[in-house]
Amino acid sequence: MAAAGRAWRAAALLPAWRLRAPRRAYSTAAGGGGGGGRLLLGAAFALGGGAGLYLAARHRLREHSAAELPAGNLQLTLYQYKTCPFCSKVRAFLDYHGLPYEIVEVNPIMRKEIKFSSYRKVPILLANAGSPLQLNDSSVIISAIKTYLISKRNSLEEIVSFYPPMKTVTEQGKEVFEYGNKYWLMLDEKETKRVYPVKEVRVEEMKWRKWADDWLVHLISPNVYRTPREALASFDYIVREGKFGTMEGFFAKYMGAVAMFFISKRLKKRHHLQDNVREDLYEAVNEWVKAVGKHRLFMGGNQPNLADLAVYGVLRVMEGLEAFDDMMVHTKIQPWYQRMEEVIQKGEVGV
Repeated sequence: MAAAGRAWRAAALLPAWRLRAPRRAYSTAAGGGGGGGRLLLGAAFALGGGAGLYLAARHRLREHSAAELPAGNLQLTLYQYKTCPFCSKVRAFLDYHGLPYEIVEVNPIMRKEIKFSSYRKVPILLANAGSPLQLNDSSVIISAIKTYLISKRNSLEEIVSFYPPMKTVTEQGKEVFEYGNKYWLMLDEKETKRVYPVKEVRVEEMKWRKWADDWLVHLISPNVYRTPREALASFDYIVREGKFGTMEGFFAKYMGAVAMFFISKRLKKRHHLQDNVREDLYEAVNEWVKAVGKHRLFMGGNQPNLADLAVYGVLRVMEGLEAFDDMMVHTKIQPWYQRMEEVIQKGEVGV
C-alpha cells in the first residue's frame, strides 16, 4: 500500500496541493478512565454518537482573514480539534465562503478552552452578529450560517432558534442531543427557488450531507488505524505537531497508537465493515463519485454545494496518511478532490 501511495505521488506532473508535506492526522479512541490513563482517556470525544477519544495537535490561536461579509459584520470563533472530521467540515464551509474566523485549538485532555460551555463536544462556533450566540453540531452550524448568508429577513438569533436540540437516549442508555432538521436551510419560497431551482437538488444535497455524517465519517478510524504501523504513524504526526512534553509525547504516541489499533477493530465490528476496511472506504468514495456523475464538476454543478463541502471536509483529515494515498490510487476521487482543493483555496465565493 505504501508503494501504491508513492506511485500516485509520482504518477504525473502533480499540482502543488499533492506535493505538500503531510499537515494533519486523525486520532480517536474510547473515553473514560482515570489516574495514569487521564492523558490518553481524558481526550474523550463523542464522534458521531460515540467513536472515541481525540489526541489532537495543539495549535496557537489563528485568524483567517477574508472579504467582509455581505450580510454584515459577523464575528466568528471556531473551537475545534484540528483533526476532527466534523471540525474540518466547518472549516471547509467557512473557507469556501470566504468568511473570517478565529480558531481556538481545544486541548483534548483538559478542554479548558470550552469550560464556558455545557456542551462538551467540538466543533463549537461562537458567532456575534450584534449579540453573542453559541452554535453546536457541525451540520447545524453550516445550515444556520448558510441560511443567514442567503436570507435577509431574519437575524442569526432567530435562525438558530429554528434548530432546537432534542434530547434522545442511545441504545447504550446515554442521553444525547439531536437536531432533527439540521440539514435544512430555513428559507422562504423565493430564496429556496434561487438556491434550489428544482426540489430534487435540495433532496440530493440533504441526502449526501447526512450520508457523510452517518456513514463516511465512520470509515475513517478503522482505516487510519488499520494496522499497528498505520496507528503509530498517525500518532507520531500528532505528537510532533502538538509540541507535547517528552514523557507526555512518548505516552501519547505509543499508548495512543496501541489503544486506537484495538478500538478500531471494535468500530469495524460495530459498523459491520469488511475484513479489509479499505474496501468499504473505496466503495463509499466511488459511490460518491458516481453520484456526482461525469457531467458535473461538483454535486452542486459548477460550484460545490453543502454536500461537496461535507464530503471533502471528512476525507481531508486523512491527508498525509497511508489510507489517503491508497484512496487516491484505488478510487476515482482524485479529479473531484483536486477541484475541491482549488476552490477552497480561492474562497470568497458569492452566496
